[in-house]
Amino acid sequence: MRAVRLHPDGLRLDEVEQPVRAEGEVLVRVHAAAITRDELEWPVDRLPAVPSYELSGVIVDTDEEVFALTPFDRDGVAAEYASVPSAVLAAKPARLTHVEAAALPMGGLSAWQGLFVHGHLQAGERVLVTGASGGVGHLAVQLARQAGAEVVDEGPAELVFDTVGGELPEGDRVVTIGAEAPGATYYAVEPDREQLVELARLADAGELVPAIDSTFPLENAPEAFERVAAHGKRGKVVFDVAGG
Repeated sequence: MRAVRLHPDGLRLDEVEQPVRAEGEVLVRVHAAAITRDELEWPVDRLPAVPSYELSGVIVDTDEEVFALTPFDRDGVAAEYASVPSAVLAAKPARLTHVEAAALPMGGLSAWQGLFVHGHLQAGERVLVTGASGGVGHLAVQLARQAGAEVVDEGPAELVFDTVGGELPEGDRVVTIGAEAPGATYYAVEPDREQLVELARLADAGELVPAIDSTFPLENAPEAFERVAAHGKRGKVVFDVAGG
């Protein structure tokens, strides 16, 4: 199969063996895989490494359409097939294409965990989201409004959810994925199937829409990662692995 792999001298599209399923895993034919800014800096101790940790695809044995955020301590899913822990997979939102579904897990789970798990957002509260047009921010705004909160552009606010780092606005509670800061709760997103199921429900109801900046074939991986880092990007950059 074909897989994008990061080597010490850069990205290449390699021909590799199809992955062998470990216990508790299923083989997924990847239809789309989304990428994230700075992720090529993560696996420097285990090169060559496959990037991308968000997928939408089909379980080979059952033809079930699924999507997921996959664990970060292993190869990613920018490949034609991936072996994925069953525990992190959820049914793909029927309303979304594979490209749209692949764009949802990282940003959606980051937003969900920031707002509700760490931020304890309640209906009627005011929430300020920094980077509101970014990959996490635009989903956080949708989730906050759907939960009955008031999204504001300036304080005061009961919750500040920071997605970009830097100087933080004041709020009763401050949660950040940008960088550790005094008085703020900093966290890293984690795969979570139950939360994905809820995100899929909202997507199928038309209440949560992931933004797509651009799509690339696997063979254009260097250009895809250049786009991820470019100014003016709006939404996710996604590998369209299966060509639509």
